[in-house]
Amino acid sequence: MESSATRVLILDDDRDISSLLSALMNKEGLTSVMAHDGETALRMVPLARPDMMLVDVKMPGIDGMEVLKRVKETNPHLPVVLITAYAEISASVAAMRAGAFDYLAKPFDHSEVIRVVRAALAEGERRRRSQSEEIAADNCLRVMMGPSDAVTRIIREVNRVAQSDFSVIIQGETGSGKELVARALHQLSSRDGGPFIPLDCGAIPETLIESELFGYQKGAFTGATGPKAGKFEAAQGGTLFLDEIGNLPLASQTRLLRVLQEKAVLRLGATRPVKINVRLLTASNQELQGLVTSGQMREDLFFRLNEFTITVPPLRERKDDIPYLAKRFMDLTNKELQKNVRRLSEYCLEALLSYNWPGNVRQLRSVIRRAVLLADDIITEKHLDIKRAPVPGLAFTPKIQGTPWDEFSLREIVHRSVVTVEREVLLQVLKYTRGNKAKAARLLQIDYKTIHTKLKQFGINQSGGGHD
Repeated sequence: MESSATRVLILDDDRDISSLLSALMNKEGLTSVMAHDGETALRMVPLARPDMMLVDVKMPGIDGMEVLKRVKETNPHLPVVLITAYAEISASVAAMRAGAFDYLAKPFDHSEVIRVVRAALAEGERRRRSQSEEIAADNCLRVMMGPSDAVTRIIREVNRVAQSDFSVIIQGETGSGKELVARALHQLSSRDGGPFIPLDCGAIPETLIESELFGYQKGAFTGATGPKAGKFEAAQGGTLFLDEIGNLPLASQTRLLRVLQEKAVLRLGATRPVKINVRLLTASNQELQGLVTSGQMREDLFFRLNEFTITVPPLRERKDDIPYLAKRFMDLTNKELQKNVRRLSEYCLEALLSYNWPGNVRQLRSVIRRAVLLADDIITEKHLDIKRAPVPGLAFTPKIQGTPWDEFSLREIVHRSVVTVEREVLLQVLKYTRGNKAKAARLLQIDYKTIHTKLKQFGINQSGGGHD
């Protein structure tokens, strides 16, 4: 009973047939256990823990159909093969619809028995592996992200695509947990033994992004004193995760597309490409289809990357996760600081739930860590740093000049108004920060590269004024 060998539970009231099937199983290197009535077989299932069952349909007492029904209620992944007479095949086909894996008709051919048994065992292994992966994804992401329906949906999508080599775009606001999803996809894939290499495309200057991605040879440019492998080579056999892919310059997008098509990377200054075996995952806090429309992203690259999309909702749309995450961050910070802050007050939780969380989970973590540092026993509202001071100078009302409807559609009028408002907001905030673009980017909750792009787009100079 304690052997790790593959087990087949044989249920047949005809002891001669049971013995024959048992001998066939043993000859194939399988361990067989036998039962001669339904009640005994059902008691044996949790004890013997078989990998599959061979079940005769016609038996006194609990028949094979009832055994099938009860087994499927408690062990839905256990394959059951029915044994039946030729005259009962139609009933067996109906039973298969109820959950039987296959049927064997008496008198049966020995080679056919082995074929069906092997197929059932393979299916059982596939089902167990799939169930194990689902449990792993559930443990991995639910612990890190929370118990909400939105997280359940993400787990389901991760399970669906993890085992493939599909390129996946993970869409979501900054701080919402996109990298957690990317790491789960890697850990649940066949590449989990290989490296997971993340790269933030928005944090690297345009002049360096290609050398980071593709590597370079000695002498490729000033300062290249020796060869260096890029992120693609570093991710060989594993997963490359490109965060904020929308910030990748168009020239680099062209090279990236070529690498993906040819499955080979050419280092800067090299003449011979290096073959790569890498799965690519990307993430963006912008709508990539919009970047395609505006000409900031190649359409063919977008289609190549967008084989599957997972959207991570912002924290304000996952309210059920907030109490769970707040407690989790409290417990982790207690351990880090060797404190014993016991709980969050009711009013504190209400404040957390009513806040909009522009910085998402990353901001919540920071707020709770600070609160644990300040609190002695219970975290209250006074320990929360979530009251953002208003930025002066932004209380303006956009005006519609003239009668634009004489010339433009509503869509065009709204688009032009949005552009006007966006430019005005940038001007006001830069005036408030006295031209400090880094501070302006923080206030507007956009990255530093994005604000540079916007300033260029709207013709705003370094000090915050418009170009002459």
